[in-house]
Amino acid sequence: MTTTPAPATESTESERKYQPGTTARAPRFLDIPGVEHTGDPAEMLLEAVYFDTADMELARRAITLRRRTGGPDDGWHLKVPLGPDSRQEIHAPLGQPEEVPPRLLEGLAAFTRGKKLSPTARLTTRRTTTRLYGPDGVHLADFSDDHVHAARPGAADQGTHWREWEVELVHATPEFFLAAEPVLAAAGAAPASHSSKLARAFGSEWPAATGRPPVRPRRKGPVLDVAVAYVDACITELLTHDAGVRREEDEALHDLRSTVRRIRSALAIYRPLFKKKAVAGLQDELRWIGRVLGKPRDAEVMRTRILEDLSGLADDPPAVAARRLVEQELGARYDAGYRRALAALDSPRYFRLLNALEAFRDHPPATGKAGRKARKGSRKLVNKALARLDKSQRKARKTSAGPRQDKALHQVRKDAKRLRHGAETVTALHGKAARRLRKSGHRIQKVLGDHQDAVIARGLLAGFASAPDLGETGRAVYGQLARQEEKTAEQARAAYRKARKKARPRSLKL
Repeated sequence: MTTTPAPATESTESERKYQPGTTARAPRFLDIPGVEHTGDPAEMLLEAVYFDTADMELARRAITLRRRTGGPDDGWHLKVPLGPDSRQEIHAPLGQPEEVPPRLLEGLAAFTRGKKLSPTARLTTRRTTTRLYGPDGVHLADFSDDHVHAARPGAADQGTHWREWEVELVHATPEFFLAAEPVLAAAGAAPASHSSKLARAFGSEWPAATGRPPVRPRRKGPVLDVAVAYVDACITELLTHDAGVRREEDEALHDLRSTVRRIRSALAIYRPLFKKKAVAGLQDELRWIGRVLGKPRDAEVMRTRILEDLSGLADDPPAVAARRLVEQELGARYDAGYRRALAALDSPRYFRLLNALEAFRDHPPATGKAGRKARKGSRKLVNKALARLDKSQRKARKTSAGPRQDKALHQVRKDAKRLRHGAETVTALHGKAARRLRKSGHRIQKVLGDHQDAVIARGLLAGFASAPDLGETGRAVYGQLARQEEKTAEQARAAYRKARKKARPRSLKL
């Protein structure tokens, strides 16, 4: 009999570490504002083995992966930073000592990029924990007094020993840290100079952080910062959604594809700031992964759409047969597309793209135009995206109804999306005007998205209707649905004309 492993769980951890003096005694917890009583100290022995790549890729990104025994949370722990004092923590059962659970590997794949994980350090911690309670017995935080011994595989020395204190929030807000620090200082402790026990174990050999410090665009700062800050935020989202796609989480595929599109839009709008060849190479690779992700996503959207249309028909044999064909055909396309997407996400080509995006962020291939003032420079570039949309809209108005107009309206939709993303990059600099521009672009994009979906669905239905073994009644069902989609497309075109008049996006002013 086989058993299914317990699922991984997720939580958010907020903690701070402190370095106590050699003779420091426990703090006077009741002097911390809000603490009304404490629990009895509880002692435990924790054994943790940490894993990383040979070049310490996880450490560079402030990510930790360990397998720990002892205490109430035996198992594998993956910790990914969310901010200065917070981390997302994913737990998985103990399993085998050196077999990282699949769910954790999925969460790390975009960071390790094909590199092997192996043990890098073993930490033994004798921990004494005291629970701190507030009014009505609310569990505010845990205070831990740790005596740590760290050893590294293959190291010549016998390891290192130290003592540290740790305050971890349970139900308290981050302000609790500020309230506690004077009491901890009075007991002889100072904020720890190391970010983690693992960093302390490696000492001077701890690798420097990857990437560059986040930049916040300023009105009179360089326009380069506008583009880099936006791409940086998108890279963070991309790495998050990557794990969701590997785990087949709802909407992760759509979110990852959308993030890829946003990066493409930013690179297209701010292209004059960078060396042409560097941007062109990134655009080509982003277009490739976007197409790969688009196949299963489009099949998923069409399957949902057509099955919903079929649900409105009488539940007779022809409709049942039509529903079965749609489920089989589009379900197979989705499954095959998803498999190809997963293979692409594990390919050296995709990992090179991630490396190239981070290199672009960390060392932008900037031209002289990148030094222009942010507010003025970004205004000019975003307004060019608006002019591009105006041009495609004029062309669509002059195009006669039919496939050529469908194609022209699809281009309008893409240009509206680019404008929307461009406006997103400058909301901090242009405020209300940028938000208004983003809203206008989104309105046009959305209504023409409905039109494009109707056009694609109509084509699919025509293909289903031409199946050689389909009877007249089956063809009639698909014909009815195709006419319904044509009507939907007509309604979308009318809605677009109304939205075009209502939106009237206005250019950014200084």
